Amino acid sequence: MSSLTKRVMLRAIKFINLLLITGLFAGCWYIYYHRRITVPFYRWGAVLVIVLYFILYAMCTKVYDSLWVSHFRISTMIYSQNLAFLVTNVVAYIVICLLSQKIANVIPLLILMVAQSFAATVWALLAHIWYYRTFPPKRTAIIYDEYSGMEELISEYGLEKKFRIELIEDVHKCIDDLSVLDGMQAVFVRGVHSHERNIILKYCIAHSIKLYVIPRVGDVLMSSAKPVHMFHLPMLTVGRYDPSLAYLFIKRAFDILVSSVAIIALSPILIVTSIAIKLCDHGPVIYKQCRLTKNGKKFNVYKFRSMRVDAEKDGVARLSTGENDDRITPVGRVIRKVRIDELPQLFNILFGSMTIVGPRPERPEIAAQYEEKLPEFSLRLQAKAGLTGYAQVYGKYNTTPYNKLLMDLTYISKASISQDLHIMFATVKILFMPESTEGIKEGEITADRSDPDRPDRGV
Repeated sequence: MSSLTKRVMLRAIKFINLLLITGLFAGCWYIYYHRRITVPFYRWGAVLVIVLYFILYAMCTKVYDSLWVSHFRISTMIYSQNLAFLVTNVVAYIVICLLSQKIANVIPLLILMVAQSFAATVWALLAHIWYYRTFPPKRTAIIYDEYSGMEELISEYGLEKKFRIELIEDVHKCIDDLSVLDGMQAVFVRGVHSHERNIILKYCIAHSIKLYVIPRVGDVLMSSAKPVHMFHLPMLTVGRYDPSLAYLFIKRAFDILVSSVAIIALSPILIVTSIAIKLCDHGPVIYKQCRLTKNGKKFNVYKFRSMRVDAEKDGVARLSTGENDDRITPVGRVIRKVRIDELPQLFNILFGSMTIVGPRPERPEIAAQYEEKLPEFSLRLQAKAGLTGYAQVYGKYNTTPYNKLLMDLTYISKASISQDLHIMFATVKILFMPESTEGIKEGEITADRSDPDRPDRGV
């Protein structure tokens, strides 16, 4: 079977998922809801509702990576698909209520979701089995400079079926004899400087080898480069983060609108949480903490207090060690799990000291510690601090400073309204994923683990 045929089949299997989930909705629509709207649609009107559902679900699967069979475990795919059709069904229910001009019966939709969840589970199992029978593991090499660690990551994320590691080689030995890469189908390059990396890159392209590169800070900065033509030559120009006035205006207007609506809609949760914290230990409800935002400006971030009042009585600023942190109160454990402790930051957003999407603000003391070993960590401060961000969606609470910097710079380099919306919707996915709130190790005070993830010393 040719590579092209396999790729076409993979697309077809993903398309089957879209048809399956949409088909179940179509059945629910025609059997129940279509008959009960105030002004019944003509035939094509009903079809349009189904087509719109298909498009919205397809968009949600892209946001939540629901159909990425080649990279995720079955459990992750099932979770992502459930989230995708949950969001789609919520929007569909709102549309149905508008068409019906009344609050529609939600029970048929709940039954639909049970059927969709079962269908998604069966599809994920069969798709996973098919993929790894059709696509055998790739012969893989790992090329590193001072540190590798890729083999541990491949194992941790369950990708042994996709990548069969056959070579782990120091970059200098590899450069001396590039023929060691012959026969490989995938090569991971980590912590390798640009000169050596470019040699490997050219060799891999010439020999049809898929190359995976973990970028350095300079690579991410260059990703924001704009092409220009000077001296009859193609050139790239790179500068500090400088978004358009139109983008800043839309972003601020969106912040005000969303934060205002969210505060009103979530007011019952805000009130109940406040009462629970007060009853727990009679301490203050809101915890104010100094953080850094754009250009190093300091501001107070608001959070529901989830730790004891004397959590930092020794005067040392430290991150949480996670669920085992004895400073966390009983109420704090609950509100931290589902990020309710972050909700008071909606007022920070409303008043303008924060934005919805941007680099998460660090404490000045912790940022100063990071910058001692990683001076370029301050490059995160090119944009206003956000409630959520690229690093929160694709990283963890204990992500190392270097990796956090890479992710935040990735956001800054491609800042746009569409990316903000993507991150906002993707944030929903991590709310119930325990690993996203994984704390630092016992005895540590920051996420700086002597940077085994950062083998380089420059940008």
